[in-house]
Amino acid sequence: MVITVATWNVLHRIHADNWASTIAEKWPEESKRIAAVTATLAARTERVIALMEVSGDQLASLRAALPAREFHVLDYPRVPKPRRVPDVLADRTEHLVLMVNGSARQVGAVPFDSDPGNGWVAIEIDGLRIVATHVTGDERRVDQLAQLRELTATGPAVLLGDFNIDRAVLAAGLGDGYTVAEFPSDSIPTRPRDSGSKSQFIDHVVAQGVPVRDLVVEDVAGASDHNLVHAIVG
Repeated sequence: MVITVATWNVLHRIHADNWASTIAEKWPEESKRIAAVTATLAARTERVIALMEVSGDQLASLRAALPAREFHVLDYPRVPKPRRVPDVLADRTEHLVLMVNGSARQVGAVPFDSDPGNGWVAIEIDGLRIVATHVTGDERRVDQLAQLRELTATGPAVLLGDFNIDRAVLAAGLGDGYTVAEFPSDSIPTRPRDSGSKSQFIDHVVAQGVPVRDLVVEDVAGASDHNLVHAIVG
């Protein structure tokens, strides 16, 4: 089957505030940013969209605006705590989400043992397993990638998410049988940054036993510190 997919880290407001993100400065009223994220997603036509760092407020907005979409959600046991400024959210819980245009069978939704603020949620559509994930950006990723391999080893499968590492490191971490889709040479970054040594391409579409094409990074006009990644699978 041919299916369109996307992945986007929409940035939890507490993380933005705790890390003094310029996104928080640009959007002093979080309700307006939430509305902008929801409007962006309402206009998307992909069959499946993976979303990272979804606050409880953002999830409620999406569900209210998109009642025809099916939501598969991992509710993280870790709830972000404000460290610098007061909390502006009514619901500061954090979630990993697969938003489906149509229906799918949920396989599971599990936080990583090594990091209760990251994990995976998996669905199946017509024999294709689709996994949304947020992987920790340190050595804990070794065990996390092993868990994702176990979840998708028999294929066909697609991994969507924020892996916090570049394409080459991710490909090496997952090993044989996996294809980490390559960004066009003129692609804008998935995670733009002005400083630091960390890659600007850390959000990926990974395939096991199925082709991926037309990978593109789309500008989200500053609604998040990540841009949206789109691809066609199959």
